[in-house]
Amino acid sequence: MKPISESHEELKAEIVQRTEAEAALLKSEQHHVELLRRSRAMGVRLRLLSHQVISAQEDERKKISRELHDQIAQMLAGINVHLATLRSAALHSTADLSVKIRKTQRMVERSVQTVHRFAQELRPPVLDDLGLIPALHAELKQFTERTGIRVRLTVTASVEGLHINKRTALFRVAQAALTNVGQHANATKVELTLTKLGDTVEMNLHDDGRSFDVEKVLFARKDRRLGLIGMRERIEMVGGEFSITSKPGQGTTIRVQIPWKNTRRSITA
Repeated sequence: MKPISESHEELKAEIVQRTEAEAALLKSEQHHVELLRRSRAMGVRLRLLSHQVISAQEDERKKISRELHDQIAQMLAGINVHLATLRSAALHSTADLSVKIRKTQRMVERSVQTVHRFAQELRPPVLDDLGLIPALHAELKQFTERTGIRVRLTVTASVEGLHINKRTALFRVAQAALTNVGQHANATKVELTLTKLGDTVEMNLHDDGRSFDVEKVLFARKDRRLGLIGMRERIEMVGGEFSITSKPGQGTTIRVQIPWKNTRRSITA
């Protein structure tokens, strides 16, 4: 028969083991609860993103539909009227036929230019054919011509080595940011820098315009967010980070960092 002291020690050791096992089990349960919470939060976020994507697609379709109806359809209708007039004039007199032909040609040229603009906004061919830097140069030139705001571009040539999805994301963010500057900032100049820093590509876009409350805009109604949510989501989709600061007297700065190499989070933009 074991001494009482020895049995007591064995009982104490068993109690310690059981306590440790219960603590480990509790920790494991807490870990699983946390994983479940994160999974549910991710599911909510994914559903929200899905809704935002669908909503953005519908907004873009609405815009294109309106532009097609208001511009292209009217131009084509006008051309049709001119052609009918030309036909009638050709049957009776050719005196002013040349003038009417030139008017019709100008209408056709404006239609072609409008279609070309639509194509540029949907997907600029220069981005695929020549690369990110030429696409940015073309976009900045059009921006200055349209708004009168001066832009200085500083870029590292090696950024062209980025995956096309990441170059597209950078271009779209720069495009959206410039649109905001032109519409809301009342700025006089913009500085855009795009550089490769080690294993990261960094883009900074700074304007000297009026500031705004970033948090307030981010949580505002959809039509008042200035596209900030879309910019951030684009960058996060390719594994990057997006931040924006805006201070009175200092303007607004958008900062983007994208990993040079593809990560597990990176998906098609």
